[in-house]
Parts: sequence; C-alpha cells; structure tokens
Amino acid sequence: MANLYYDKDADLSLIQKKKVAIIGYGSQGHAHALNLRDSGVSVVVGLPPGSASRAKAQNDGLTVKHPRKPPLGPMSS
Repeated sequence: MANLYYDKDADLSLIQKKKVAIIGYGSQGHAHALNLRDSGVSVVVGLPPGSASRAKAQNDGLTVKHPRKPPLGPMSS
C-alpha cells in the first residue's frame, strides 16, 4: 500500500534556509520554482542568455542566472 503525505507531514524549515537552483523554466521548472518561492524558499532559475523562457521567469519575479557552475555553487549573472 502507498504512503500518503500531506503538508503537515513536511518540515519546510529544512529548505527555507537554503537557496535552491532550478535549471530550466519549462512546465516542470516553472511549477517547481513558483511553488518553492511561494513556500518562502530562495529560488534562482538557471537559463542561458538566449533562452526564450528567461523573460518569463524574470516577469514572474524570479532571479535568473546563467548556469555555468554546478547548481549548489555560485551562479554567474
């Protein structure tokens, strides 16, 4: 039988103190980035300068950087 988990089962304080990098801003990246941001997590979206999604992520109020370095390290502008 499957285990069901609900909002009350999660401890958001474990991730709210960290910066999370979402690479890409398609249907999945968009949903994850906005859900994390709305949950109080600091989110950075990694997109190359020529990406068509770059303006959309910025218009959604997210920080967008070029993903030249690993997501857990510093991301360049």
